[in-house]
Amino acid sequence: MSVRVQTEDFDLSAETEKLIGGRRDVGAIVTFTGKVRGDDDGREVSTLTLEHYPEMTEAEMARIEQEAMQRWPLQAVLMLHRVGELKAGDNIVLVIAASAHRQAAFEAASFLMDYLKTRAPFWKKETGADGSSTWVEARAEDDDAADRWR
Repeated sequence: MSVRVQTEDFDLSAETEKLIGGRRDVGAIVTFTGKVRGDDDGREVSTLTLEHYPEMTEAEMARIEQEAMQRWPLQAVLMLHRVGELKAGDNIVLVIAASAHRQAAFEAASFLMDYLKTRAPFWKKETGADGSSTWVEARAEDDDAADRWR
């Protein structure tokens, strides 16, 4: 299983090498790296704090990974999500999909990110430059993106 939740930052090149490392059956690698935005609808964001229930979150991420592996001919997948307090500009999420061919890798990476965003239980709290905090609500456009895979 290539699902991880961690507080530490990650390095895209190192994670890709660790996942693919010399495999000769991989012809396409698609990656997505998400960053903490410093602005959310005009409100300056200083930090984003992510909380989760480890067993619940990791189990759902594993289900998402399994569904992607059933839908597309993938050689390798990694879903890595950070938790804790992150600053604007920090890495927050990494998705890697590797396949023999590009189309499967592109589609799987998009699917993984859409489902990770809408199905994995993470709670996010933004803290503004003024010190005020608000919990981030689910967005309809994220649900719409995930609906295309049904």
